[in-house]
Formats: sequence, structure tokens, C-alpha cells
Amino acid sequence: MLDREMREPLFDFLDEHFGKIRTIEEKVIQGSRADVLGVLDGYIVGFEIKSDHDTYTRLKTQVEDYDRFCDFCYIVVGESHRQHVTEHVPEHWGIIVMSPEDVWLDRGADDNPHANIREQIRLMWKRELFQLLDMNGCPRYRSKSRAFLREYLTDHIPEEVLKKQMTDLIFERDYTIFDEPKAVEPKKKKAVRKRKLGERGDRKRAHTTHYVGKKTKRKK
Repeated sequence: MLDREMREPLFDFLDEHFGKIRTIEEKVIQGSRADVLGVLDGYIVGFEIKSDHDTYTRLKTQVEDYDRFCDFCYIVVGESHRQHVTEHVPEHWGIIVMSPEDVWLDRGADDNPHANIREQIRLMWKRELFQLLDMNGCPRYRSKSRAFLREYLTDHIPEEVLKKQMTDLIFERDYTIFDEPKAVEPKKKKAVRKRKLGERGDRKRAHTTHYVGKKTKRKK
């Protein structure tokens, strides 16, 4: 099975297995791109997909990155990997196996001892960081950076309380705000100064540089 063929059956399985879950695809965590993050009530779960056409070349680094970010970790594999996948992931990782006909839990996941709330809070938008401050009666620090707000929250709010609030906010997150058209202000007419006969007018041209991210194929 190919990666793209495994996603929809995986989402159906997660809905059936976990119940209330919100999924985020292709999220950068540390130096890796997590295939799927699942947000549960008070927990963040990571799912790394290895299709029948993928190798384990980058898995060691991916495991380290998932372990710093997720409370529970799973590897999702095609049947061709089933026999040897246990050699490539830690014992606390769960294993989900997929065939064209079925999806099943081959091994459950245990608590990840390496999960770090300081990494997990990077999931939060800035407006959500302000909400977390409000929820806990903290100063809002409107002029501060995201890094400052994240550090303040993790230093002052108990981890189990903060984690629950974070996952609640992600469940309520509304991505349609990015679909709303932005209001365009009408351009102001510039005052034109009449040039006297023989006067030389020098104009400086404003240069604007646009940086466009290139899409790259992700290596497995």
C-alpha cells in the first residue's frame, strides 16, 4: 500500500478506536514532519506512516523527534514491514498494521517517558496562548513574543492543567478564519507636486522581495 492509500483507512480506524480525536497532518516537530498528530482529551498522540514502499532510513531520527513531542507514539505500517518493525521502534511505541482489506492494532502504546510540554505548546497559535493566560488569571503580555508566552505558561501552570487546556483549545480551533477574505483599504491618492520648468525630478524605487517556499518531496 502507498502512503496516500493508507490515510483514509487510518483515520477511520482512529475514529473507531479513540472516539473523540482531532487529527493534524504533516506537522513539523523538531527536525521531522509528523505524518499525523492526534489530539485527545489531555494527550497528544503521534502516528508515523511507513508504507510498503518506504524504508527505515530516517526512522531513528523521527523516533527521537516524536518522543520529545507526543505522549503516545505509533508506527503505522503495511504488511511487508510487520515482521521486522519491532526492531526499529522502542518498546513503548504502538504498532498499527494495514492491509488493503483491514487495519488492526498489533501492539498498544505505553506512556512515552520523554514527552516534553515545552515542545507540545508549540502547537498553539498566539491567540490561543493569550487565551491560556486569561484562563489562568495571568497577565496578558500583549507585546511579548510567542517564545516568551510559551515559557511563561510552562513555568507557571501545572503541566496536567496546561495540557488539558491546550487540547481543549485545539478541539475548538476554527481553521475557517483563514478562508475569510481580507479587507482591502482603498489606496490614498498621492499629492502631485508640479515640477517647474527645467527642474530634475529624482525618484527612488521601492523594492519588495517576496519569499516563496518551494514544495519538496519528503524522504522516508
